[in-house]
Amino acid sequence: MIEVKVPISSDDIIDAVKKMKKHERESFIEDLLAMTSPDYIQSIKEARADYKTGKTKSHKEIF
Repeated sequence: MIEVKVPISSDDIIDAVKKMKKHERESFIEDLLAMTSPDYIQSIKEARADYKTGKTKSHKEIF
């Protein structure tokens, strides 16, 4: 695997994220969470398993 290092500041990243459309920004943040948080990935796996086994409640049941 080839590694390429690009000198970029955190301010440059923040500016780029701010310029994204709302949907792109939300998608980027979700991807960032997924790549950096094993707990986040685990929670998604658990939610999908609950959904498949019917362990869910409707909006009406909760509210």
